[in-house]
Amino acid sequence: MKDLKIPFFTVLFIFIGLIVYSKVVGSTPLTNNGNTKTNVFHVQGEGKATAIPDTVTVTVGVTQDASEVIQAQSKVNQTTNKIIADLKKLGINEKNIKTQNYSVNPKYNYTSMGNKPDGYTVSQEIEIESKLIEKINKVIDLATIDGANIINGTNFTFSDELQKKLENQAREDAVKDAKQKAETLSKAAGMNLGKVVDITESNDRVYPIPMMKTQEGIAGTTQASVPPTQVTPGENTVNITVNITYEVR
Repeated sequence: MKDLKIPFFTVLFIFIGLIVYSKVVGSTPLTNNGNTKTNVFHVQGEGKATAIPDTVTVTVGVTQDASEVIQAQSKVNQTTNKIIADLKKLGINEKNIKTQNYSVNPKYNYTSMGNKPDGYTVSQEIEIESKLIEKINKVIDLATIDGANIINGTNFTFSDELQKKLENQAREDAVKDAKQKAETLSKAAGMNLGKVVDITESNDRVYPIPMMKTQEGIAGTTQASVPPTQVTPGENTVNITVNITYEVR
């Protein structure tokens, strides 16, 4: 029995040693550089596509002061409801008329004696969207005639369909540009390019172009007394940049 103790503790010691070794070796990362591409060539290409925006939004608003909240609200609500009703008659779909802001704030008379309450200001703003650019001029004129005294601006953008079409066009041009650069540079440097191993893209999305126009105190004007509004969309551009990586043979 005494002779069996030595082999038992020897086996136990070896077993513990193997466990410790496996833990240490197993946690050591093994790096295989056999598939790493060190001979590569990077090139960048740019493409753009320009078009006239096919979607426009404009925000119109009404703000009124009164000694009592209910008085200011009544004036704002009456004017806004008339604007919305006339917009629908103009052919603007209800889903394209959205309230952007409705606020009620106290007014103060600032004097050397301190701030004294001086009534309330109620404001409401609505955003109107249309795919008929020419109609937005009528929207602005109609709103101001109905009593709107705030026009925050007009924003011209691309619809999702047109945006995708322009992106595809710009993307194709960017890839062509990158390939042409790669051929020219590699030929000049005496390099033989292989297959493409990587390609990435960055897209400069078109953001709305604001055309600011604010009108104050024009409620009650008649269409005959004011020349028709003319806002023009101009052109927007979609820019795409691609980065292509080639193998070098």
